[in-house]
Amino acid sequence: MRFSVVIVAAGGGTRAGPGLAKQWRLLAGRSVLRWSVQALLAAGARELVVAVSEGGESLAANALRGLSGWTSVQGGATRADSVRAGLAAISGPADEPVLIHDAARPFVTAGHVTALLEALAGADGALPALPVADTLKREADSGLVTTPREGLWRAQTPQAFRRDRLIAAYDAWTGGEPTDDAQVVEAAGGRVARTAGDPMLMKLTYAEDFEMAERLAGGPRMTRIGQGFDAHRWGPGEAVWLCGVRIDHDQTLIGHSDADAGLHALTDALLGTIGEGDIGDHFPPSDPMWKGASSDRFLQHAAGLVAARGGRIINVDVTLICEQPKIKPHRQAMRERLAALLDLPLDRISVKATTTEKMGFTGRGEGLAAQAVAAVEV
Repeated sequence: MRFSVVIVAAGGGTRAGPGLAKQWRLLAGRSVLRWSVQALLAAGARELVVAVSEGGESLAANALRGLSGWTSVQGGATRADSVRAGLAAISGPADEPVLIHDAARPFVTAGHVTALLEALAGADGALPALPVADTLKREADSGLVTTPREGLWRAQTPQAFRRDRLIAAYDAWTGGEPTDDAQVVEAAGGRVARTAGDPMLMKLTYAEDFEMAERLAGGPRMTRIGQGFDAHRWGPGEAVWLCGVRIDHDQTLIGHSDADAGLHALTDALLGTIGEGDIGDHFPPSDPMWKGASSDRFLQHAAGLVAARGGRIINVDVTLICEQPKIKPHRQAMRERLAALLDLPLDRISVKATTTEKMGFTGRGEGLAAQAVAAVEV
């Protein structure tokens, strides 16, 4: 059955402790948000909208780099506002099923989706729920008082609805801030069916939840190291590209693309961390479409492949080997350009230069070489 998805990812997640909001934090090498997006796209979502906070578009783009089939929309001040913004951004049939999911529940599966869509066939909404197993207490003036737990359930997400019915229910809602979308449909007179809940659909709320989720996700992450090397000969010209920066010079490097040896070496280093061959495998020099191409594209392609594997670039280090041009005056600009291309803090970017003391082809001024190392956490 065709369905669309709204993932709510606009919250601040303050209860999870200092640092990035929980949807952007890494879980076994992937952002918390990426876990849900990948699973729901794999389950067959026709359209997937992520509602983010103001300025969160770039965070979403970085977290979901390499994935297609999703878009982002600016959410609102409350969860309900974000849901409504996401619903408004979805196209397609008005009565198509839509799943509303919390980004902080990373372990959703295709099985959960199938059960919800089947239950929705005979109801106005459907949600997974777990019976309350613990004894419940409420606070009273006399102390804690036991509250009966019979008939009580713990609601989870994703929750499924017909999109037009959910929008109508929100339009009719006059209460305060709803705790979930099923509450809004219930208030409009709709019937909400229950599917089997799953402890794996846990919601990451507090800092200690991440330690448990890390174990459930498959244990600690691994750091992989990749290295790359590239060289180009000098030829007639008036400028050279190195690490994404144009430097005026009385020669240029000769190559099929822009011959940016620094970016080529770094691209190979990133590809090496995930065993994806070398730059020539992805951008053959025999292909005319890459003639004169900016090497920025090669580097970002490699970074996208790393992200698609759930990897996170830890740091990169590039060494340029040449007699000319002088690299030091341009080194900071190179670092800043690499930081922008890879969306990394500047202190994770290193660019160095050295000579071979007039020895070899670089020492004789016949060409320039570059080597690079990259560390990736997966």
